[in-house]
Amino acid sequence: MPTLRTYAAPTTADVIIIGAGINGLAIAREAARRGLHVVMLDKDDIAARTSAISTRLIHGGLKYLERLEIPLVFESIRERKILLQTAPHLVRPYPMLIPFSKQASRPGWLLSCGLILHDVLSLGKRLPSNRIVFSGRMKRDWPSVAQGGVSWGGLFQDAHVPVTERFAIELAVDAARHGATVLTHTPVTALLRERGRIAGVAYEDRETGERREVRAPVVVNSAGPWVDEVLDLEGEHARKIGPTKGSHLVVDAFPGVPDTCIFFESPDDHRPMFVLPWWDGKYMIGTTDLPYDGSIEDVVVDDDEIDYLLRAVNTLLPEAQLTADDVLWSYSGVRPLPYVADLDNPASVTRDSEIIAHTGDASGLMTVIGGKYTTHRALGEEVLRHIEKALGLAHMPSSTRDARFPGAPAAPMSRFRKTFVDRSALPARTATRLADLYGAQAHVIESIAATDPALADVIDDETGAIAAEIVHAVREEGAITLEDVLIRRSAIALNSDVALAAAPRAAAVLVAHAGWTSDRADAEVARYRESVRRFRPRALASEPATSP
Repeated sequence: MPTLRTYAAPTTADVIIIGAGINGLAIAREAARRGLHVVMLDKDDIAARTSAISTRLIHGGLKYLERLEIPLVFESIRERKILLQTAPHLVRPYPMLIPFSKQASRPGWLLSCGLILHDVLSLGKRLPSNRIVFSGRMKRDWPSVAQGGVSWGGLFQDAHVPVTERFAIELAVDAARHGATVLTHTPVTALLRERGRIAGVAYEDRETGERREVRAPVVVNSAGPWVDEVLDLEGEHARKIGPTKGSHLVVDAFPGVPDTCIFFESPDDHRPMFVLPWWDGKYMIGTTDLPYDGSIEDVVVDDDEIDYLLRAVNTLLPEAQLTADDVLWSYSGVRPLPYVADLDNPASVTRDSEIIAHTGDASGLMTVIGGKYTTHRALGEEVLRHIEKALGLAHMPSSTRDARFPGAPAAPMSRFRKTFVDRSALPARTATRLADLYGAQAHVIESIAATDPALADVIDDETGAIAAEIVHAVREEGAITLEDVLIRRSAIALNSDVALAAAPRAAAVLVAHAGWTSDRADAEVARYRESVRRFRPRALASEPATSP
């Protein structure tokens, strides 16, 4: 399998993609599978910022029904079905309860009609039918919701991807397997202009700091909230992005905690909110949606957002009585939505995507605005059609409609998990983690662990992660920094302390098995501790910030 890390970057390509978030990944995968020579660059890591703040739903577009955006509903239903089939180890069925409350802005009968209509529109889906939940079942299956005064509701059958980090990495791996060059921690410093059009980019080599150039007839700006920053390199332009801030809280299980996701309205402003059963017994609470005009480099949840989110849950589930002290950590970022002057209601801004093919002196450049995890593949397919047109190529059917993700096992996921765990020489807990997190790629990590007993050692007691995962992250999946390893490859940082305790152990593994020096390891641990402050981890609440 080709590594995602490339040092000898090419000087020419068919397509250059700026931004390795979910949009850039989708486009790179689509174009590489089309046989095009792709170079993708990002100043950070794979899906490290905006794509890292998702609510992690692969949703069927229920919310679009109310606005009668039927094409978006159909697209969401279709893409959800494709992902359940092509990435069964990552995308999982996810029923969610929608309480029908007298205080809600929408009456229960209207929501019931929406659930029925959604079933009609999604005939042939890979999920059970939606259901109306009446008083008896509500009291039996969701007693804490019933105690809060809700007597009936709807059960919407949806899907989610609990570890979006692995989802994004597998998209990058698939693109690399088909010839894409993926350059992370590589900032683009200029757009190159030749013969009156955009003809490539200049970038800073991450190893030497030297300026390098790569040319291509098509450059795609998929930088998310940084779209305008990239366009600034081209010249003056109308503002494209008007970001809104979204934040989530991570907590342990609490009194009255539900077994299924609950999709409800905030008692303050009727904004849609979620209580989400998540990963390793943890829960997420989210999300906010606020106009935002501050720095987009380091976005952090504020105290008002924490109060807003906890108040909503405590109102819905009176047993919960959550306080700020219960928050293990949080994550916050901005959505790259189209710019709207004098924005009062962020929820009113369209969540549909837009593709801009620039003209005149900026011809050769395309800009992508918006985009979602659920419909990322469809966006990639649509952008590829623009690329084909720009390159004078005939349109070819997309291979990603049925192409399975690199970690997708051949057998059904439940059968694969059982077989892998039963046959593995690793302890059952470790083998189960590897199967659930990496899918079929668990075999690769198991083989690394077999080369040295030390690589089978557990380096994080809470998650059961082993040293071989750290080596695999660097050798096979292009991790450069300790943050890349702990957050986006091994997902150890999804534990209670965002992997602060595991960080020195992981760095020691890389000294022993990946050629890191002790000085580099110490510096990476220090940088990691400062970097994760953006999550406001409870484990660092009493420590002042320091410069690494």
